[in-house]
Amino acid sequence: MMDENFDRSKSFTRRAFVVGAVQGAVLAVLGGRLAWLQIVEGQKYKTLADRNRINVKMTVPSRGEVVDRFGVPLALNNQNFRVLMIPEQSEDLEKALKELSNYIELDQNAIDKVLKRAKRAASFAPVEVTDNLSWEDVAKVEVNLPDLPGMSIDVGEIRTYPLAEATAHIVGYVGAVTQSDLESSDQQVLKLPDFRIGKTGIERSYDEAIRGREGTAHMEVNVRGREVRELQKNESLSGKRLVLSIDAELQRFVQTRLGYERSASAVIMDAHTGAVYALSSFPSFDPNLFVKGIDQGRYQELSNNPAFPFNNKAISGQYPPGSTFKMITALAALESGVAKERTVVHCPGHFEYGTDKFHCWKRNGHGNVDIVEALMKSCDTYFYKLSLDIGIDRIAKTARRFGLGQTYNFDLPEERDGLIPDKDWKMAKLGQSWQPGETIVASIGQSYTQTTPLQLAVMTSRFVNGGFAVEPWLVGYEGSKLLHNKQWPSMNVNTEYLRLIKDGMDKVVDDKDGTAYASQMREPEWRFGGKTGTAQVKRISARERALNIRAGDDEWKYRHHALFVGYAPIDNPRYVCSVVIEHGGSGSGAAAPLARDLLRFTQERDPAKTEMKV
Repeated sequence: MMDENFDRSKSFTRRAFVVGAVQGAVLAVLGGRLAWLQIVEGQKYKTLADRNRINVKMTVPSRGEVVDRFGVPLALNNQNFRVLMIPEQSEDLEKALKELSNYIELDQNAIDKVLKRAKRAASFAPVEVTDNLSWEDVAKVEVNLPDLPGMSIDVGEIRTYPLAEATAHIVGYVGAVTQSDLESSDQQVLKLPDFRIGKTGIERSYDEAIRGREGTAHMEVNVRGREVRELQKNESLSGKRLVLSIDAELQRFVQTRLGYERSASAVIMDAHTGAVYALSSFPSFDPNLFVKGIDQGRYQELSNNPAFPFNNKAISGQYPPGSTFKMITALAALESGVAKERTVVHCPGHFEYGTDKFHCWKRNGHGNVDIVEALMKSCDTYFYKLSLDIGIDRIAKTARRFGLGQTYNFDLPEERDGLIPDKDWKMAKLGQSWQPGETIVASIGQSYTQTTPLQLAVMTSRFVNGGFAVEPWLVGYEGSKLLHNKQWPSMNVNTEYLRLIKDGMDKVVDDKDGTAYASQMREPEWRFGGKTGTAQVKRISARERALNIRAGDDEWKYRHHALFVGYAPIDNPRYVCSVVIEHGGSGSGAAAPLARDLLRFTQERDPAKTEMKV
């Protein structure tokens, strides 16, 4: 019996050992796995858990300001008071919105739009009801919040353009992000519903610099996705401030002065530095209309305007330069040896080549003229005759040296390059050989030649600054970074040739036989020089010429364009101005008086004497 109990005890002990060993092995495996999960892969699973309970929100950065050279704001951010509503906190959304309409302007159409947005959003997510509230509206809503369940006042930012139409073509405007914008960028901030990006002008070309960098807010949320508390916040970085070369007061004056015309543009720039002090196109538009979205009716009204208010004519309007081109032909003649200071051409009022007759603008002619007199009196015949010996290729090469027919990597994306034709261009474009008659017409800025007002200002600057290849610019500082402090290279033009051409341009205004003598300023300190131009839009027929009828006299769109390029002070030019009045009639009658007013006001302002404020 005793042996039997001993054997049973021994058997039990063996089974207990086996069971214990198995249990110990299982516990060891579980412990090892737990250690592996906690120590080795603990961070991974912690991150996954955090993602389930932490929502990372982006915060919109403040857009950088755009200011003029004196610090006057051209684009800034104003407080934008708006009403937000959380749908789940209101038992009857439509009733609450109608109650709100008792205190602020909110029609049924607006209410319906809010209800549609609320249906698409989560019930706990705030929905914008209306924005751009006045302080009086804010006060009304705040006082009545107990009667407006789920509603609150929120403060954001809205882009504002204080000078409105005066700087619309320079600064541009911001607008909502489109699908194509999203497809062309991987920046997540563009997906925010209220985010705005630059659409035109400086706002577009410097968009990334002034857009800033988004911030983040780590929010704890519950299982339904509702925010509980803010855990961490990384502040957004505001966009960079842009300082332009523009003088806001001068810009406003130019825009107002252009308003006396139906369609016109003007550029005022520094002949030595390239700083653009004013760049205007009329008619214009109010960029503030586009910030939240312009209504269809107003947009159609602007789009259908035959004077094209959306078009920045100062940099994208392309016009025959007319007689303002004669300085180019004159220099080409001097440099090629075709003409010298005393080379005289007789002008009987026309120039005959083969069976063709090319008329001078003065029916009875100018008689004998040299190169200075030809510029002063704007004698067409003088340039007709010389052009055949110069040749179109040499004329085109000189034009390009002086900045025509090209872009300058200017700060505005709408810039166009115009056209300076030559033999190769015509063969490549039209498959035809260049004809001598086309050279004759091109010598006075007609034919296929197309230039912009900005190019004409650059051309004039290079003539009067001693022959330096100055280029135009608008943005002086991006934040604290100076963008323009360049010494422009010499074009190695014979200074005597430049003197002769400037002498002719001086006399255009100062001499009683000059084409702009009627626009002369009598005060010595305001004297200026320049060159008139009248660009033909419609060819004058032989019958109209015989009857002394100017083409298009009775219909605006067929009248000649009026041009003037000028500079001041006359003895030591600093400021250059180009003016184009679409279908304005004549350079001497329309463009010269306008340029005179602009150059006088510019000299009174004298923006070059003051450094830009960073």
